[in-house]
Amino acid sequence: MNARAFLCSYSPHPDSLLKQRTSLGPPPPTPMPRKCFAPATWFQCPVRWISGGRCYMFRVSTRNPGLKSEQYEITDVQESAKLESGQDDDRGVVPWWEEFPKRWVIVILCFSAFLLCNMDRVNMSIAILPMSAEYNWNPTTVGLIQSSFFWGYLLTQIAGGIWADTVGGKLVLGFGVVWWSIATVLTPVAAKLGLPFLLAIRAFMGIGEGVAMPAMNNILSKWVPVSERSRSLALVYTGMDLGSVTGFAFSPFLIHQFGWPSVFYSFGSLGTVWFATWLNKAYSSPLDDPQLRPEEKRLILTNSVPREPVTTIPWGLILSKPPVWALIVCHFCHNWGTFILLTWMPTYYNQVLKFDLTESGLVCILPSLTMAISANLGGWIADTLVSNGLSVTAVRKIMQTIGFLGPAFFFTQLSHVDSPAMAVLCMACSQGTDAFSQSGLYSNHQDIAPRYSGVLLGLSNTAGVLAGVLGTAATGYILQHGSWDDVFEVSVGLYLTGTVVWNLFSSGEKILD
Repeated sequence: MNARAFLCSYSPHPDSLLKQRTSLGPPPPTPMPRKCFAPATWFQCPVRWISGGRCYMFRVSTRNPGLKSEQYEITDVQESAKLESGQDDDRGVVPWWEEFPKRWVIVILCFSAFLLCNMDRVNMSIAILPMSAEYNWNPTTVGLIQSSFFWGYLLTQIAGGIWADTVGGKLVLGFGVVWWSIATVLTPVAAKLGLPFLLAIRAFMGIGEGVAMPAMNNILSKWVPVSERSRSLALVYTGMDLGSVTGFAFSPFLIHQFGWPSVFYSFGSLGTVWFATWLNKAYSSPLDDPQLRPEEKRLILTNSVPREPVTTIPWGLILSKPPVWALIVCHFCHNWGTFILLTWMPTYYNQVLKFDLTESGLVCILPSLTMAISANLGGWIADTLVSNGLSVTAVRKIMQTIGFLGPAFFFTQLSHVDSPAMAVLCMACSQGTDAFSQSGLYSNHQDIAPRYSGVLLGLSNTAGVLAGVLGTAATGYILQHGSWDDVFEVSVGLYLTGTVVWNLFSSGEKILD
């Protein structure tokens, strides 16, 4: 196609200003002859033509704009200096933040929500030490307080999944962050009013955090193609790990400087910043986003499942599938040990390893950092294996087996170590291998039931939260009548049970449409 053919295909509007880039080759060395029709108004338009690393500026003139047959001329041909490699003129350059994939903006916002989620959750694990001293709580009472969070968390798992699948994840996740942030800020007030008020406000906080995971799963099932699923989920769950790191790192400092209520006031107030950004940037589906670039929309929609809204939940069909029950059972087995680590480890470091409050908070950082690194490593490995042709079923089984057997092995070593450093190392390795579960069972809901992923995660996470309620409370009871070795033995038994069930009944193939 030559320059004349290009110009003949150009039909300008008198009110428009054309800035056209093309790679048709260098322009003619001399202006084309002037050819005009009989009287009409002239229309002129500057055109910029970039080719071969050089920029050419010329002017297109026409009479009778709006007619189908027109004559054009090129005047004032100017050649700019040669452009540097990869360089462009300032005009028309799209800023990098506008070219950044919107689906990863959604992933990062979900990541930050989960960062706040665990910051607000683990601050009680540190604050409970000065609080129990101030209010004279015994280990059973401490276990009751720690488990009260899971009472509310348990209530909203399935409800949050149904809500997210029917009205959209944006509304549900936004509601959850605002709700739990308010409950966090009110925690010191409730503690001063009495134990029943504290138990109630912790349960209310759990209600808000309970909808977060189903809502996130619903959003990512719509925004993220399957080839990026493990990495995106790993990044989001890394937010939980880094939230633990942040909570454990800053809580002791705030307690020493301003008293234990300060951790609840400061952490809870951050939710307002997140919520303002979420309202402005997030959409439940790529179909709802008017600013989504067409090429990214095509990429998402051609690599994702259909997006018809859910109107009814086929409970009978869902509960008749063995892979669904594998998710439910294994989520329970996994979360028993995970929540014990999350809620009781500062106490373990303080009572068994004799660390003070600050040291207990700081040494909790290492396992959480290890988990954050391992989660993203596991996500990259899982996506690479799938891209290289290994079945999704095999990948999920491999990753979850590591996520079960790794923590089980390192838990068994805790009774044999004779130094605090080795105990912390075992904890770090336990949580590091546990993070591979994020590319195992936590990615599996979108594999087997993408359209009902929110409901399915709510269903399986209900079992996981039940493990948190029972495991956290039972740990307090066991410690009052037994030892930490007994606590770890129960967790190891459940990890081994989960390994068997997962490898026998799980699947990576879609079983519900």
